Amino acid sequence: MEQLTSAGARPAEPPGGIADEEAKRRGLRRMKLVALSFLLGATVLFLLASWAEAAGWPVWVGYVRAAAEAGMVGALADWFAVTALFRHPLGIKIPHTAIIPNKKNVLGNSLGDFVGANFLSEPVVRDKLRRIEISARLGGWLSRPENADRVTAELATVVRGAVAVLRDEDVQAVMEHAVVRRVLDRPWGPPLGKLLEQVFADGAHYKLVDLVCDRAYEWVRDNHNTVLRVVSDRAPSWSPRFVDEMLADKVYGEVLSFAWAVKTDVNHPMRLAVDRFLTEFAHDLQKDPETMARAEQVKQQLVEHPEVQNLIGSAWSTAKDMLLTAAEDPSSELRRRVRAGLCELGDRLVTDRSLAAKVDGWVESAAAHVVNNYATEITTIITDTVERWDAAETSRKVELQVGRDLQFIRINGTVVGALAGLVIHTVAHLLF
Repeated sequence: MEQLTSAGARPAEPPGGIADEEAKRRGLRRMKLVALSFLLGATVLFLLASWAEAAGWPVWVGYVRAAAEAGMVGALADWFAVTALFRHPLGIKIPHTAIIPNKKNVLGNSLGDFVGANFLSEPVVRDKLRRIEISARLGGWLSRPENADRVTAELATVVRGAVAVLRDEDVQAVMEHAVVRRVLDRPWGPPLGKLLEQVFADGAHYKLVDLVCDRAYEWVRDNHNTVLRVVSDRAPSWSPRFVDEMLADKVYGEVLSFAWAVKTDVNHPMRLAVDRFLTEFAHDLQKDPETMARAEQVKQQLVEHPEVQNLIGSAWSTAKDMLLTAAEDPSSELRRRVRAGLCELGDRLVTDRSLAAKVDGWVESAAAHVVNNYATEITTIITDTVERWDAAETSRKVELQVGRDLQFIRINGTVVGALAGLVIHTVAHLLF
């Protein structure tokens, strides 16, 4: 049973479908009958006029007979001409008939050359694109929210399809080759040293130093017993306990005072020493071979660490899940940003003439590149398709498309022939 649409009607046939082909076939048959009726009419008139003329009817019967005779000749001549395009008339293999079946490949090549020369040339393509004003039309279309939603949904479908097609192991291999290997191949020391040097020159590290000093002071302040225990543990066994406690209190006080001084004095020698150390370290990362070699060892150890390997291995899976989730959710941040970006692009293409001109120029250049480099490949679609067609099928297809109009040639041939025969008979009668 044929499926029906929700409205209860049959789905419309696509252009060029079976129903359309059948309608053309019926139209061709009707026009062939009309053209044949003109020929039969001229034949009947000729026979009647010939009989009447032999029976002694008035002189005007000769004019009718001459017109009908010429009309028959014209109809037969044009029938032969039209039929010879598609098949051998009456099945007789007369030379230069059945032109389309016999010259199918030549016609296909000629059609391909015609399309390539007149439609796929750079000046024609550029002129057409320039008159179309693609950027303005595209901008006006994209600026409407419903169209931006449609494009966003299509892009999401493409993303989902592309992600589904990609195999995880292939993407993982590409990531390891393109990212991880590239990271390993490049030395870390010089670029890291240059970055640190810039950070230290701008003073951006001072907040970190302040944080470290604050934490150090707080630790000393909150760990009095720990300091006392460390000092006591390091004291000689013969030393009296009260002496150890006094010494530990003294050491703790000095350490706490030192930590407070470092915390509060931005010009403390300890801070200055840290600055000098960091500056020298940044310089050594760029110039000192030993420091650079140690940086490479740290890099290798870091990349080979199991946790880092697990992170690299799960990166694509995580990114894939996030991408699929964002693509499937119409209210996701990704889709909302894409939608807003498309609307903004559409508005700019309408209002910003310089941007529109650039886009039009890019489109024209891209189309010109295609036709200049691939016009031959494009036209081979025509020639190769025609070559694959069966000769009889090709003739049938062409006749189905243009045969109905060609029947007017037969009709016109009958009418024009009759008029020409009438004129010729009249002139001959007047002169002779």
